[in-house]
Amino acid sequence: MAEVLVFVDHTGGAVRKPTLELLTLARRIGEPVALALGDGAGDTVRTLAEHGAVRVLTHEAPEYAEYLVVPEVDALRAACAQVSPAAVLVPSSAEGKEIAARLALRIGSGVITDAVDLVAGADGPVATQSVFAASYTTTSRVSKGTPVITVKPNSVAVEAVPAAGAVEALDVTFSAQATGTRITGRTPRESTGRPELTEAAIVVAGGRGVNGAENFAVIEALADSLGAAVGASRAAVDAGWYPHTSQVGQTGKTVSPQLYVAAGISGAIQHRAGMQTSKTIVAVNKDPEAPIFDLVDYGVVGDLFEVVPRLTEEVRARKG
Repeated sequence: MAEVLVFVDHTGGAVRKPTLELLTLARRIGEPVALALGDGAGDTVRTLAEHGAVRVLTHEAPEYAEYLVVPEVDALRAACAQVSPAAVLVPSSAEGKEIAARLALRIGSGVITDAVDLVAGADGPVATQSVFAASYTTTSRVSKGTPVITVKPNSVAVEAVPAAGAVEALDVTFSAQATGTRITGRTPRESTGRPELTEAAIVVAGGRGVNGAENFAVIEALADSLGAAVGASRAAVDAGWYPHTSQVGQTGKTVSPQLYVAAGISGAIQHRAGMQTSKTIVAVNKDPEAPIFDLVDYGVVGDLFEVVPRLTEEVRARKG
């Protein structure tokens, strides 16, 4: 069976969920071979093997922490030469898409971004995408070279399937461009204890109807009861009620969780572009004509300050 190269997103050896989703998708089209780079790469092996990696290529070097993007592209190119994969899968983050595009250019191949599904085809893997703010679903395949595909988080449920996970050291020679952009400093983001917005299985978002930064505590309480991430509409962010890092929408982050709860959000197209691929959408809004209700699976017409706290209480009661 053909091998599929999976680029591992990890922090100090802790593998992030989108990578485990990639391994699940990779098994549909071949045998997953994982590539882990940088500090802690060796610590990823057990997790990767538990989720289907037949081989794990590792390479640790200071360049991955000190410089932007290009060292990873150099390593992926070296891995492609060693593995000759049927496809290369990369998490669809901003950095991941840049890495994928640069790699495709290096190896003379095509690239598909923001895929939400993958299946094996007679002429190579076929990717499904939601495009034009999820107004259309398309299927695509790369017609030249080794397909390089980035996959949106939460596109598939993670499946643990143990595999050999044989460890192999990768020999990487960095190009002259690898040291072109140096990282001069890092500021750790303050932890909220909640999931990362783009990776969360559940997102609770507040909009203009929250009517103030202090009132986002209502949204946060529901999110915490569900183990969810907190999102915000552009109106709420522009008003200074919540950080831009939590903005969902065309000029913010795109999310595709299993459950999306929109409270006090009217449903402007800018916001819908960032969340309408969510599997189940619930909205709470006191305006029965709000556009968000055209999109939802379940809608509640009511005051969010009455509905959301009662929902939070019910969730906590059921969880015991």
